[in-house]
Amino acid sequence: MAEVKLHGFWYNLFTLRVVWTLKLKGIPYLNIEKDRYNKSLQLLEYNPVYRKTPVLVHNGKPLCESMLIVEYIDEIWPHNSLLPADTYERALARFWIKYADEIFPAVSAFFSSNNDEEREKSIEKIWEHLRVVENQCFGDQKKFFGGDIINIVEIDFGSIFKFLVAEDILKRRSWKMRNSLTCTHGIIISRMFQLLKKTSQTMRKWWLLLSLLEKNVWHLPKKVIYIRSSMNESLCICLNRFFMRVC
Repeated sequence: MAEVKLHGFWYNLFTLRVVWTLKLKGIPYLNIEKDRYNKSLQLLEYNPVYRKTPVLVHNGKPLCESMLIVEYIDEIWPHNSLLPADTYERALARFWIKYADEIFPAVSAFFSSNNDEEREKSIEKIWEHLRVVENQCFGDQKKFFGGDIINIVEIDFGSIFKFLVAEDILKRRSWKMRNSLTCTHGIIISRMFQLLKKTSQTMRKWWLLLSLLEKNVWHLPKKVIYIRSSMNESLCICLNRFFMRVC
């Protein structure tokens, strides 16, 4: 297999998208951690336009932008495809990926806001965006956008969920910000978004599974069985398919 290198920052949601894709595909890669504040000459050479991570280097050729990298990986290693096979469904998935990423200006405004009024406005924009996502993508009892199996839309949404879950933000923000978030019930995963909350919880189990798989836990059947038995039925379907990939 050709050499694969990933230049990224460990807690960057865009880098996580690529990491999850590589792990779900079972592709070995060399992780090259980057300092987000002191960018290396190599990173600037690989990404002279945006000058940021992630950058995937395959066969010595660099590729930038997280979801472009995800699609590239899915085409180069087509087993267990993340993109729908149907042309219409594939176009629809790309539409929702684009829509999901349009939430970032409001999120950026939230974290850069200087007063409660600005913060409330940005939160309302985020909520409005998430209402559409919840109603259109995760209705009809669907656990994932594609039904019972994680696909490229979950790779995109999942990284966003991970950074918008209120309890995660509360752990990392200042005391002043924590008070503000508490007063506004957080950004996401509150009583307002029960379907997103369920999807986020399911994705968290996937993150745990990927972490365990990275440590070769699949060679310890008892632990794997325990993990699988604690999942709901739809997630077990996902795991059955996933274990067929890696075992």
